[in-house]
Amino acid sequence: MKNSEQLYKALGERILILDGAMGTMIQRYNFTEEDYRGERFKDWESPLKGNNDLLSLTQPEAIEEIHRKYLLAGADIIETNTFSGTTIAMADYHMEDLVYELNYESAKIAKKVCDEFTAQNPNKPRFVAGSIGPTNRTASLSPDVNDPGYRAITFDELRIAYKQQAEALLDGGSDILLVETIFDTLNAKAALFAIDEIREERNITIPIMVSGTITDASGRTLSGQTADAFLISVSHMDLISVGFNCALGAKQLTPYLEILANHTDFGISAYPNAGLPNAFGQYDETAEQMAEQIKEYVDKGLINIIGGCCGTTPDHIKAIADLAKNYKPRKLSVVS
Repeated sequence: MKNSEQLYKALGERILILDGAMGTMIQRYNFTEEDYRGERFKDWESPLKGNNDLLSLTQPEAIEEIHRKYLLAGADIIETNTFSGTTIAMADYHMEDLVYELNYESAKIAKKVCDEFTAQNPNKPRFVAGSIGPTNRTASLSPDVNDPGYRAITFDELRIAYKQQAEALLDGGSDILLVETIFDTLNAKAALFAIDEIREERNITIPIMVSGTITDASGRTLSGQTADAFLISVSHMDLISVGFNCALGAKQLTPYLEILANHTDFGISAYPNAGLPNAFGQYDETAEQMAEQIKEYVDKGLINIIGGCCGTTPDHIKAIADLAKNYKPRKLSVVS
């Protein structure tokens, strides 16, 4: 895959910029239930408002516009609008049968815009990261406090669901698969197992990014792992990067990135929230404030890929890109 070679080359040359929040940008459109449904799903049996992945089918122009804004802001990598694109998550809307189409079309939209920008400036190739979210089930924990041995999902069910999503993302043109916002590493291992199966079956190189979530000041994921334990759990795979996103702001994330940077030869990625949410669940941190905190990452040489999660906008990404271009990426011992 030619794009893989370009990606590894770019990783060695500069800090790559990942885009910001899709959900934050979608909120600005104030889409109604009717907008989510579009003509095709106007008679759907269940409410669809909030199913952001569906907008790739019913409001594709909006998704394309969001991608374009992030690329204009300086993003090298944009994520597909597929955070909930598994049969497991889509069951909430009775849309399991649409999963392949949702992922395929989302990747196609992102690829189209990326190709436009790469054609304008071939020295700065743009890449599509197929977003694979954690699902709304956890393989390590029981959802029932009275039955700690109970599991709402099995490893094999997760593997099958992730495989379907990953195949569609690749078929649609994704250059990278991004297993993200991992709160349960067992879920992530099911996704990685599925991706490895595809890699063997298709005999292709699949660049993989893995991004976990430290949920609070304890420094652990929701399923109880520390940053170094999380790293050990996913290091059996050949990854282009490992890192953290969501839950915390840039400042709170620094010590955990330091742990990763000191213990791996993989690239390090970070895309924190725009600070911590206020009492209304909104994110108040400005682009300048966020960039100022991220300056610590680049001063310490901690990162290879940097972007934003909840609350971040193209303004945040532009401020981060303007900062990062003055710094070298973290040194990698091995670049494939």
